[in-house]
Amino acid sequence: MPEKENNEKRAKYKVEVCGYPLSIFFIVINEFCERFSYYGMKAVLVLYFRYFLKWDDDLATSIYHTFVALCYLTPILGAIVADSWLGKFKTIIYLSIVYTIGQLIMAVSTISDITGTNSDGTPNDITVHVILSMLGLSLIALGTGGIKPCVAAFGGDQFQDHQEKQRSTFFSIFYLSINAGSLLSTIITPTLRATECGSSHQQCYPLAFGVPAALMLVALIVFIAGSGMYDKPDPQGNIILQVCKCIGFALKNRFKHRSSEFSKREHWMDWASEKYDKLLIAQIKMLVKVLFLYIPLPMFWALFDQQGSRWTLQATTMDGNFGAITIQPDQMQTVNPILILVMVPVMDNVVYPIIKKCHLNFTPLRRMTVGMFLAALAFIAAALLQIQIDKTMPIFPSSSEGQVKFLNLRDTPVSVKVNDVEAFHTEPFKATADYLTYNTDNISVALNMDNPQTFPLQKGQRKTFLITPNFQKSYMIDDLTSKPDQGKNEIRFVNGLATKVTVSKGDFHQDIGAAGVSNSTIVSQGKSTFTITSERLNCTYSKDFGFGSSYTFLISSKSSNCQETIVPVEDIAPNSVHMAWLIPQYFILTTGEVVFSVTGLEFSYSQAPSNMKSVLQAGWLFTVAVGNIIVLIVAEAGAVSEQWAEYVLFACLLMLVCVIFAIMGYFYIYVDPVEIEAKFLSGEDDEKDKNKEKDGWNMESIELNNDEKKTKV
Repeated sequence: MPEKENNEKRAKYKVEVCGYPLSIFFIVINEFCERFSYYGMKAVLVLYFRYFLKWDDDLATSIYHTFVALCYLTPILGAIVADSWLGKFKTIIYLSIVYTIGQLIMAVSTISDITGTNSDGTPNDITVHVILSMLGLSLIALGTGGIKPCVAAFGGDQFQDHQEKQRSTFFSIFYLSINAGSLLSTIITPTLRATECGSSHQQCYPLAFGVPAALMLVALIVFIAGSGMYDKPDPQGNIILQVCKCIGFALKNRFKHRSSEFSKREHWMDWASEKYDKLLIAQIKMLVKVLFLYIPLPMFWALFDQQGSRWTLQATTMDGNFGAITIQPDQMQTVNPILILVMVPVMDNVVYPIIKKCHLNFTPLRRMTVGMFLAALAFIAAALLQIQIDKTMPIFPSSSEGQVKFLNLRDTPVSVKVNDVEAFHTEPFKATADYLTYNTDNISVALNMDNPQTFPLQKGQRKTFLITPNFQKSYMIDDLTSKPDQGKNEIRFVNGLATKVTVSKGDFHQDIGAAGVSNSTIVSQGKSTFTITSERLNCTYSKDFGFGSSYTFLISSKSSNCQETIVPVEDIAPNSVHMAWLIPQYFILTTGEVVFSVTGLEFSYSQAPSNMKSVLQAGWLFTVAVGNIIVLIVAEAGAVSEQWAEYVLFACLLMLVCVIFAIMGYFYIYVDPVEIEAKFLSGEDDEKDKNKEKDGWNMESIELNNDEKKTKV
């Protein structure tokens, strides 16, 4: 075949650098850019759903995990296409084009101006943005999942038989590029998102999604640039399809002979022996044993992948001021890759050797059980932290209540009597400390024992009652009934002077009449400075803001000094629980990931038949997809109203699954696939088949018990 001849020529004249094929450098750079693109986009995705598309926490979480699930379902499709039809090279090219188009559509979907914007900067027609987002995410899921099983294997195809050492080093470099791309992207894209862009000064999602789209385009160009140097093996036929056909035939044949005396066989897979080779059947038996152990694994991933959804949303209610730097909520996800780079060598070189010296039989399945337990423990830590956060949150009115507080714009004390209840006093240019709660649609207010007047108080709303110098002109203004989005701060100014006042800061410029109120504006964490001018006042006022607060600034006549003239009234207190308290739960979960995930992949590789390692890889990725489906089911069910209780629910479910997995692992018997395959290839199985009754041979005779194999796995 022409393609085969071309590959042989390339192998003969392949350019090498330090003993490595030059082509693999294109593959490594491609992988770095692709992982940067994927993790960068994914880092800001749930906040895009929550604050740009204005979905609630549950819907944002559900769509996020649906996307992640699709990303781990499509590898099976990519493997089938590559092995049965297009080959790895063409599959990577075509699906990377799909991937790039998806990223570009996703970036375009975040541009508010494509449908026009409202006064607050939000899109006029959110439906267009939702449709574009879902289309973009669908293409990204197909692209990133489809190339996932191909790129690493294609890199391995570039080495010759005498380059075994270089091939091993390549895979280490390859996975290093994955972690490097992930780490850098989860630092950079949240920073880009937090910047202001456009005339509306909204979060810069177009830039946060545009940079990953550009990196994916670079990944595609780099991969194509190395085309002339690659070895491109022809499709060899997909083992996944062969396995499925063999299993299907065995089940069909067994069902067909269910009432026959001939229906007794040692293993249900033996019913495929009429059509399929005995070696393939023996390999599938080993495969099925491992896949059976995979059944409890999705519960681990259900907890693990909430780092990008629930834990990111949890971070938005916390204080991200670390002194020299300010951490964005979605940047906390960088803790995971950083800890992975630290924990993997620590576990391999310190923890495991110590356990071995203590003569503890810490088998792979026991390690995975410990990993599950640690993940559950991390969610207990998340629940305890959520309880502390909830204690600092303001008590907002229920649907049957209304809340009101009083702000005195006068320079004298005022007595306030509400609904004929005992009067209380408000000091000059000050507000009542707390909101008062009422379950009526109206309140009757009397000032300084004058005749009461009735004011509307909608249920479920918060109001500030402005006590103006002229009681007849007193009125109520709306307050927030939730924390400001994304840890931002919402502020407004109330003019307590008898003359017009102008307040300005950058593009914010507003004239406020006597006893008037400005529009609300959003300011970020840190120091903000405002200029206030009037007939008798011309000064600047500065204040350091935290995260998630709301203030009303009263411009009083107390002094000509601006810092004394401006009276800050705290409507919603800033976040007080520091984001550093997230680190313990990230540390516990990442330790669990290292013990569970790395060990699980090694275990699967050691227990898989030589030609079915890709099948187990597909099965492993499938457990990740199912785990994300579990999360979206729980989120959509909405059975748990309190977030801390949902964390506890997930922890308890994983604890239960952990016990089940421990029992399954206890009864698992480790095998040596090479030994089993060698027996079949040498023909020993035929001889044993002939003397089966005499020798009592079965699969168990060539399986190794846990104690015999514990040092090999």
